[in-house]
Amino acid sequence: MNTGSDEAADAAAGAETEASKAEEKPLGSRAPEFVQARRALHLSWQVGVFVVGLAVVVAGIIMLPLPGPGWLVIFGGMAIWATEFVWAQLVLRWTKRKVTEAAQRALDPKVRRRNIILTTIGLVIIVVLGGIYVWKFGLEMPWNIKQ
Repeated sequence: MNTGSDEAADAAAGAETEASKAEEKPLGSRAPEFVQARRALHLSWQVGVFVVGLAVVVAGIIMLPLPGPGWLVIFGGMAIWATEFVWAQLVLRWTKRKVTEAAQRALDPKVRRRNIILTTIGLVIIVVLGGIYVWKFGLEMPWNIKQ
């Protein structure tokens, strides 16, 4: 989808992506050396990391419909998994890359102008609908209106 960004900004984002790849930590377990040296201990470590990460992710999923920082907790659980599992490290790298790209697109002046215009139109519609409601029913709550 074209968001109206120019090619120079895309090239700069590509250069930042290449630079960030060079800075990324290598994939693999971040368990202490003495844990990695013993197979049974390392397997127990991995099970423990998986269970703790799973508990955090499940708590985040529960928080999605309830009050709480659901997505933040889910990404925290993914970060816990990423300390031990390559697949979680790859998912977090992909997510970080996509969030960075979205932030760059959001800073594009054309996109910002479009978002401001759409927000203004939405607010005008809400104010007009609210005005129609007050004109027709007054400041009475909807559940107290007698037809």
